[in-house]
Amino acid sequence: MSTHPEVVKLLDRCHALGSDPRNTNYAGGNASAKATATDPVTGGPVDLMWVKGSGGDLGTLTEAGLAVLRLDRLRALVEVYPGVEREDEMVAAFDFCAHGKGGAAPSIDTAMHGLVDAAHVDHLHPDAGIALATAAGGEELTRQCFGDRVAWVPWRRPGFQLGLDIAEIKRANPNAIGVVLGGHGITAWGDTAEECQANSLEIIRTAQEFIDSRGTAEPFGPLVADWQPLPEAERRARAAALAPVLRGLASTDRPQVGHYTDAEVVLDFVARQKMPALAALGTSCPDHFLRTKVRPMVLDLPASAPLDEVVARLRELHAAYREDYRAYYERYATPDSPPMRGADPAVVLVPGVGMFTFGADKQTARVAAEFYVNAINVMRGAEALSSYQPIEEREKFRIEYWELEEAKLRRRPKPKPLATRVALVTGAGSGIGRATALRLAAEGACVVVADLDLARAEQVAKEIAESAKALHPADAAVAVRVDVGETQAVADAFDQACLAFGGVDLVVNNAGLSISKPLVETTDHDWDLQHRVMPRGSFLVSRQAARVLIAQGMGGDIVYIASKNGVFAGPNNVAYGAAKADQAHQVRLLAAELGEHGIRVNGVNPDGVVRGSGIFAGGWGAQRAAVYGVPEEKLGEYYAGRTLLKREVLPEHVAAAVFVLTAGELSHTTGLHIPVDAGVAAAFLR
Repeated sequence: MSTHPEVVKLLDRCHALGSDPRNTNYAGGNASAKATATDPVTGGPVDLMWVKGSGGDLGTLTEAGLAVLRLDRLRALVEVYPGVEREDEMVAAFDFCAHGKGGAAPSIDTAMHGLVDAAHVDHLHPDAGIALATAAGGEELTRQCFGDRVAWVPWRRPGFQLGLDIAEIKRANPNAIGVVLGGHGITAWGDTAEECQANSLEIIRTAQEFIDSRGTAEPFGPLVADWQPLPEAERRARAAALAPVLRGLASTDRPQVGHYTDAEVVLDFVARQKMPALAALGTSCPDHFLRTKVRPMVLDLPASAPLDEVVARLRELHAAYREDYRAYYERYATPDSPPMRGADPAVVLVPGVGMFTFGADKQTARVAAEFYVNAINVMRGAEALSSYQPIEEREKFRIEYWELEEAKLRRRPKPKPLATRVALVTGAGSGIGRATALRLAAEGACVVVADLDLARAEQVAKEIAESAKALHPADAAVAVRVDVGETQAVADAFDQACLAFGGVDLVVNNAGLSISKPLVETTDHDWDLQHRVMPRGSFLVSRQAARVLIAQGMGGDIVYIASKNGVFAGPNNVAYGAAKADQAHQVRLLAAELGEHGIRVNGVNPDGVVRGSGIFAGGWGAQRAAVYGVPEEKLGEYYAGRTLLKREVLPEHVAAAVFVLTAGELSHTTGLHIPVDAGVAAAFLR
């Protein structure tokens, strides 16, 4: 069936509105179109409505994300509506209004779109519109701003009754192009897609101009000297140090991924006198607090306070936050309420440093930050006009623990094995490291692709993002340049990981190189270079990893890509073999030391990995082929021939072993080396 012309216009409108955060936030709001189509069964005309389905995003919406309903059946629900106390039952009734397979699951706002007598309807959450909606005296301010062109709708939880309310207000106000929904957002309509979009943009623009012309100069009050932003380098260093601590606290109930922002709008807000009081009021728009929780956790120490004092205070504040959140739940929960989902904060504000947000994946954490920035803009506008007055806490609870929201959570796909885990892989630009980074990402991990060659690392990170179909590439992977033999470079790489994802859970020591020479031809430089990259490099990486993992308090994994050469004595290989033996014993030593922190340390011992290997391509292949007297192109075949299974080892086989060690099934295994060599009897572990 060809796409209806009105659907094309609807999607174009959605993309135009949804691509600008001034209009609405990610996955916030919805839009619809009504038109007559041909019923494929009867061949006759049928009036339909296409509306954004539950959980979709306007900016990236496709036709598959639209719910498709028969308008006559949807409007017939008015006759059987049982009243506001039972309005949630109407959502299930939407399924009986579906046209054909019905498309995406209808959202709670479907009634608003269907009952309003207009061919096109937009429901949006623009900062300027919500500022009016949450300002004390919002109804009068709306009248002053728009006259009779935009009407006021008192706060009501989204649902069937709100749709009836808006439909009646439109009938009673024929000159109106839309409404401001108290505490919530805006709705606009039009006879055509173009008119509806123009009306939406007019409401947003007019509201912003009203705020700009009528608002006070410093709505958040004066700057507080102790809360002003630290210099950038110092600020980001402090953020990197705090991120794993905060991530560990925010993961008390369930593991979370973190996001950090020091955007100017955030740094200004957290430096203002009114910030603590405004933050305590929480957000108002349902789309905001569903992602940011009822209120953020706020550090109440100066930005320059000693780090140990800040960490200690954050732990105290976290304990108090959890008690407060539990009390909030118990105040309003009924026997029918879903269980408490967790008492940890989703947003943490740190004056002088910025904002940390947390979620079940990187995208969720990043979007939570975007929503809180929206909330800051809303508070600024409301305070500029009068004072910020969000919806009541009881109403927030009714939405946060709404069975319909719970049903939306249940529709989410089952998490992948490494979901919520952050992996840092060294030498990840090629060979075993690349294969490992790709495998861990495919299993749900966020990956820090670390390599001496930044261009290669960036290419692997791009591959990961494309494979994951990430909305934002950095939600899936980030690339960092690191010389693993340099202490500061390693520390910087972990700082970047902490700033990108909140911390690290899984570290793979893979960086390596090899130079094959007889003992008497092995130079000091040959020895020093290989030991600098492998034993020293893995020591430095593991030491920094342990610091982050211990600060998080969430356990973790360190995996060494060692080698069969760590136990097998081959010819012309003294520097490489000794370096690998050093790495192999580091596994045992660190497993013994770090176990008390829940950190598992294991190793993988591959045979020579020829295909796809950066080491072999860099000259090692030719050297080893000469040792064994075979052509270089036959080296992989030669290695396979000497194994018990007669199989060549590829980078993907080593990556599979890393996954098995870290995916949770071997949760009680540490200090182990797994051979991935197709069976080299001389390298059997004893």
